[in-house]
Amino acid sequence: MLEELTVTAWQYFGHDRLYVNLPDGTPIGWADRRTGGITVVHARYRDDVTDVLARRAPELLTAAPPEIRVHPGTPLAAPAAEPRLTAEPAPVASPVPPTPPTWPARLPELTPETDLASRRPGATLRATAPVAGTRDSGLLERLSSKVQRRQPMDPVRRKELLGERRTGAELARLTRHGWRVLHSIPLPDGGDIDHLLIGPGGVFTIRTEYHPQQSVRAADDTVTVDDGASCPYITECRTEATLVRQTLERHADFPVLVQPVLVCVDAASLDVAPTLTDVRVYGERQLSALAPLSGELTAHQADRLYDIARRQGVWGDV
Repeated sequence: MLEELTVTAWQYFGHDRLYVNLPDGTPIGWADRRTGGITVVHARYRDDVTDVLARRAPELLTAAPPEIRVHPGTPLAAPAAEPRLTAEPAPVASPVPPTPPTWPARLPELTPETDLASRRPGATLRATAPVAGTRDSGLLERLSSKVQRRQPMDPVRRKELLGERRTGAELARLTRHGWRVLHSIPLPDGGDIDHLLIGPGGVFTIRTEYHPQQSVRAADDTVTVDDGASCPYITECRTEATLVRQTLERHADFPVLVQPVLVCVDAASLDVAPTLTDVRVYGERQLSALAPLSGELTAHQADRLYDIARRQGVWGDV
């Protein structure tokens, strides 16, 4: 087994770790280079993890005894003698069985039916669109609906669908730079995540709002269109990013930073308050600014997060 294990270096938000992985990429332990702590998933991997780390970073085992940690990072008392490695917590005498340590949840099965990679922009809008009269629909929409034997969309939904498709087309341009994109991720409440972008520059939730030839002003918490009523787009973007982060971290073995993006499609003007720093607000063509971003995720981490996010079952209990 030792010859089949791989070691991956990982640096993120002040962390500096070496992950020991099974041949399929599943982590079975890691060493924290900054603190000297070593963590293993299960006692059966103890010797394998230490042997591999001894080859890759012998200083970890020859330096002062490391701080002992139990995943996901609760420090215990330091050992008095030689270094010990964390495995499962010791059983506690109690009529209730002890809770096992937190670890990435088992991924749902990936099938052609549950693979979100095949979903097109606006798929949820199309699936949940209310029935509209034929007079409300454009000629192309009516012809398409007739050919495909489906009801035409109402005008509002049709415009929203156009906005998501235009954003999707811009995001497709980023794939040549190593990015992966998912569209219309369905949520249990009937809503969806319009777009999810994963790549070397990190993870981005992208919300699309269609405001053709309108003036859009984004403040710290709200968006105003043509000096009308305020829209809670900014708050909703932050909520979506938090939901995605929690979902991905439930199945990943590393912290995930998710950055929200609001795209205002076809806006005549776009004014963003300088104090709004945690949510990016773009016109659809400005999405190209994400293309050169890098250094947030390794190729292995980006692949892992995409593999998690594309499984529809992952989003079933958010």
